[in-house]
Amino acid sequence: MAAAAATTPHSLLLRRPTTTPAAPRAAAATTPSLLHLPARSARISCAAVAAPSASSPVAAAGDRGIYNFAAGPATLPLSVLQRAQAELVDYRGSGMSIMEMSHRGKEFDAAIKKAEADLRALLAVPDTHAVLFLQGGATTQFAAVPLNLCAGPSDPADFVVSGSWSDKAFKEAKKYSAASVAWSGKDGKYTALPPFDAIKQNPEARFLHICSNETIHGVEFKDYPEPRNKSGILVADMSSNFCSKPVDVSRFGVIYAGAQKNVGPSGVTIAIVRKDLIGNAQPITPVMLDFKTHADNASLYNTPPCFAIYICGLVFEDLLAQGGLPEVEKKNAHKAGILYDTIDASGGYYICPVEKSVRSLMNVPFTLAKGPDFEKQFIAEAAKEGMVQLKGHRSVGGVRASIYNAMPLAGVEKLVAFMKDFQARNP
Repeated sequence: MAAAAATTPHSLLLRRPTTTPAAPRAAAATTPSLLHLPARSARISCAAVAAPSASSPVAAAGDRGIYNFAAGPATLPLSVLQRAQAELVDYRGSGMSIMEMSHRGKEFDAAIKKAEADLRALLAVPDTHAVLFLQGGATTQFAAVPLNLCAGPSDPADFVVSGSWSDKAFKEAKKYSAASVAWSGKDGKYTALPPFDAIKQNPEARFLHICSNETIHGVEFKDYPEPRNKSGILVADMSSNFCSKPVDVSRFGVIYAGAQKNVGPSGVTIAIVRKDLIGNAQPITPVMLDFKTHADNASLYNTPPCFAIYICGLVFEDLLAQGGLPEVEKKNAHKAGILYDTIDASGGYYICPVEKSVRSLMNVPFTLAKGPDFEKQFIAEAAKEGMVQLKGHRSVGGVRASIYNAMPLAGVEKLVAFMKDFQARNP
């Protein structure tokens, strides 16, 4: 039993109780205990893990034995997880976990304010825009955007439909506005983006909506169209490339993003909204979908996803420590280049259907010319080698490698080495 217990994985925070010889009652009374176990004396220790420094060998390695290529929830920086681990039981001397404390207490107030300040620094968010920490995922913003920006259901709005997510946004917006498709990539199976002059914008449209990076289909805007509507409102769902590169926030009326790709765990959605667009929601707008509700209450109208916001704050610190988003973009471009070069050099064995000029730096979909059975074999063998979550989205199949900010270069290098080996073994 002892040998089996030693090899069984457990929480990094709570170690398995270790049976010790019975101690005198007085001594036991003076020893802090997390659990009271009858019939035997047990010692339970909480592993106090120091927040890793930049020179920490574990943090530098970035290797937990598994490289997680999931599209979301996605891999997080190891150094961030280690710091959260160190602070989980006792957050910075408070005697509580941040998951337990009041969202209106001084500790969390400081955490959310720092998270916002660091995000503003990363993206150079101007004072003209509010930063909101919301719930409900980016999907909830499909309704919130037209409800806040359109006076009523007869107000027109333009949508560039470049993949599954922008299509979902368009269909939801039709319930609260006169939404129309200004351009669609459906006929081309969402493998390209339009020349901007091919977007048939309505000058009366209240806003122009794009999805800056389609997580499923792997197409990414490298620049952004200019809205031709009178108010100059460009709206972007940036869920899967948020904080992966610099963005001129001043060009956008609204940016929204689910955090679970690049900046945190699932549960929090970040919206950056031009302040002059706040306060004009349709009368039917639910209170929790009204941007004004959250802007007026500093994202604390109700209990926010405290732990998720805290983790986002740690990620923002990490991105700043790397040199900010210009440096992060260079790393992402290098990783993606290695992977795309391997696909293109395979002689057609691996196929990326996306037009080269708009290939995503975050989500790389590809197929195997030998067909779905070999794709299943590829995914299964890769998993045995510690590369997981490579299966393409259920709507398109194939293979998809999501290589967000936190994916180490070593993970991409291991993947391309495996791809070359798989091709050599299965010609």
